[in-house]
Amino acid sequence: MSETSPTTPPTVLTEVPRGRLPEAIKYFRNDLVSGFLVFLIALPLCLAISVSSGYPPIAGIFTAIIGAIVTTFISNSELTIKGPAAGLIVIALGCINEFGGAGNTNAYRAALAVGVAAAVLQILFGMFRAGILGEFFPISAVHGMLAAIGVIIIIKQIPYALGIIGAKGSPLEMVQQIPHYILEANPAIAAIGIVSLLIMFTWPKVSRKLGPLKLIPAPMIVLLVAVPMGMGFDLLHKHSYYLQGHEYQLSEQYLVDMPGRIFGMFDEVTYPDMSVLTHLVAWKWVMMFFIIGSLESLLSAKAVDLLDPWRRKTNMDRDVIAVGVGNLCASLVGGLPMISEIVRSKANIDNGARTRFADMWHGIFLLICVALIPTVLHMIPLAALAAMLVYTGFRLAHPTEFIHVYHIGKEQLAIFVTTLVVVLATDLLIGVAAGIVLKMVIHVSNGVPLRSLFKPYLEVEDVDENTSMIIARQSAVFSNWIPFRRQIEDIGLVQHRNLIIDVSDTQLVDHSVMGKLEEMARDFEQEGLTFEVRGLESLQPLADNAQAARKRGLATIRRITVMANQSLRYWLLDEFVKCGATGYTVTTCTGAGRRNIQNDSVADDEHVRIEVIAPEHVCDAVIDFLRRDILPGHHVEACVETVDVVRVGHFASVEDQPINGSHH
Repeated sequence: MSETSPTTPPTVLTEVPRGRLPEAIKYFRNDLVSGFLVFLIALPLCLAISVSSGYPPIAGIFTAIIGAIVTTFISNSELTIKGPAAGLIVIALGCINEFGGAGNTNAYRAALAVGVAAAVLQILFGMFRAGILGEFFPISAVHGMLAAIGVIIIIKQIPYALGIIGAKGSPLEMVQQIPHYILEANPAIAAIGIVSLLIMFTWPKVSRKLGPLKLIPAPMIVLLVAVPMGMGFDLLHKHSYYLQGHEYQLSEQYLVDMPGRIFGMFDEVTYPDMSVLTHLVAWKWVMMFFIIGSLESLLSAKAVDLLDPWRRKTNMDRDVIAVGVGNLCASLVGGLPMISEIVRSKANIDNGARTRFADMWHGIFLLICVALIPTVLHMIPLAALAAMLVYTGFRLAHPTEFIHVYHIGKEQLAIFVTTLVVVLATDLLIGVAAGIVLKMVIHVSNGVPLRSLFKPYLEVEDVDENTSMIIARQSAVFSNWIPFRRQIEDIGLVQHRNLIIDVSDTQLVDHSVMGKLEEMARDFEQEGLTFEVRGLESLQPLADNAQAARKRGLATIRRITVMANQSLRYWLLDEFVKCGATGYTVTTCTGAGRRNIQNDSVADDEHVRIEVIAPEHVCDAVIDFLRRDILPGHHVEACVETVDVVRVGHFASVEDQPINGSHH
C-alpha cells in the first residue's frame, strides 16, 4: 500500500459532513454522483474478482450490493467502499480448490459456510473491541504479504488473458508453465487480453488530457473496447477458426457466465453447506478469511481516514462489526467475502463523496444493472477481466514498493522479501508468520531484551496539570506496541492530556512503531492536544529515512574538512549551509601546499580550515558543489572521513527528523 497525502477539504463547506439522516440529505447530489462513478469501477472489478476466486461471477455482485447497503447503516466510516477485494482472491480460490475446485457446486457451498464462520468471528472480534489487534502485524510483513498476493494474481490471470481455460497449479509451478501458455494461447482471446491490458496501463495517463473523459475509469473503457471485440469474434456462438495452420475454438466459455433473463440474479442465490464445518480443514480457511480479511479491512479503513478531506476518524471496532455483518449476509446468499476496499474508496473521495451514502448508491446502481441487463454483462470477455486483475496485481507488487522498503532499511527489505517468497512457496499465514519471526530475530540481534519483546516497560510522570510524560525503557517494537498504544490513548485521548513520549532509554524503536507514533500525533492533533516524541536524537537510524528503525549505539556519519584561501570563507560557508549542513567549525590557519614548496615559495599563506559533520547525502551535495564551482578556479584542498558520533540527530536537518516538537 503506497503513501498518499490527505486531500484538502473543499473551502465551500464549513461543517463536517456526517452520514446521519436527515442531515445527509443535503449531500444527496454529491453522494449520488460519486456512487455512480464508483459503480462504473466496481462492476467489472467485482466480476473479475469473483471469477478469479473460483466463485460464480454473480457472487461478487451479491457481495458488493450487500456490503454497500448493509454496512452503510452500521459503520461510521464515511468514505470507505465495502466489497470484494483482490487481496482475498488467493484465499478464496484456495478454499474453493480445497473442496473440489471452481465450477463444483459443493465446493462453492462449502466456501460459503467457511465465510459464515469467519463472519461470526469478525463480529465477535469487533464486539470485544479487539480491532486494535490489527496493530500487531509489522508493516513490512504486511506489505510483503500484499506484494505476494499481487504476484499470485498476475500468475493466475496470465492463462485467462491468453485464452487458456482451466490452468491449475501452485504459483511457482504456474510460473514455469508461462512459456507453454504463450505457445498454446488462443490468438483471438489473447488479442482481447493484450488490448485490455494496454488500456489499463495507458488510460490513467492519457485520460488526464481528455477533459471530462478522465472521469471514465479504465475498467469501463476496457469493457467499451473488449465487448465489441468479443462480438466481432462472435464468442456467443461456438465455432472454430484457422490461423497459420492451427485450428482454434471460440465459444461462450470465454465470456462471463450471467443469468439469461431480467431478475435472473435471484435464481442464483445459493445457500452454504454448514456441515462442512465439522471438518478440521474447513477451520484453516475460516482462520485465513478471518485474520487476513480483518487485517486488510482495518488497514484500508485506516488509509481512507488519512485521505478523508475532513479527517473524520473511523471506529475500527464498529467497522469490523459492519464488515462481519456484511460478510454474514453475503455468505448466506452466495456472496464472496468483503473488506473495506482501498482502490474504490480512493475513487469515492476523488469523485467528491461526502458521506457513507455514496457507498449505498454504488450498491443500488449495481443492483439495478445486474437485475435489468444481465444478458449485456454476459457479453464481457473473461480475458478483459483477467487483464484488469493483472494490472491490480502489478500495483500490489509494484517495483517501487521494493525500492520504498529498501530506503526504510535493509532489514525491512529482508522481512518484506522473506514474507513474499514464503507466501509464494506455502500460504499466506505461514508467510506472514515467517516475516514476524524474522523481525523478532532481527530485534533480538539488535539488542532488544527477550522480556521486552511483548511487554513494554513504561513509566508515567505528570509534567504539569495538562501534560504527562511516558518514559519507555528497553524497547518500543511492533510486538509490544498494543499495550504501549493503550497507555498512550488512556492517558492522552481519554483523559484529554498533552503527552510527551521519551524513548531515549530504549535499545530499539522499530520501523512499525515509528509509523504508529506519527499516526498517534495526528490523532492528538485532531483532538486539539500536543504530542511530542523525545529522545530519538539519542538513537541512531538504521537507514537514511525518517521512518527507519532507531537503535542505541554510535552512528556512522561523514566529516568534510576543507582548506581554502581566506577570501573564499563566506562563500563556502553560505553554500555548505544551502547543501544542508546544520553547523560548522572554522579555524584560521597558515600553511603551504605542494605547489608552494615546489616553487620555493614557502611563505605562509593565510588560509581558513572549515570542518563540517553531516549525513552522507549532505556530504555528497557539498562535494558536488566543490567540484562544480570551486575546484575549476581555485586552489582548495578537501578530504572526507567516516566518523562515529553519539547523537546523529545533532547533525540532521529539521526535515530529516520524523517526529519533532509538538503537533498543534
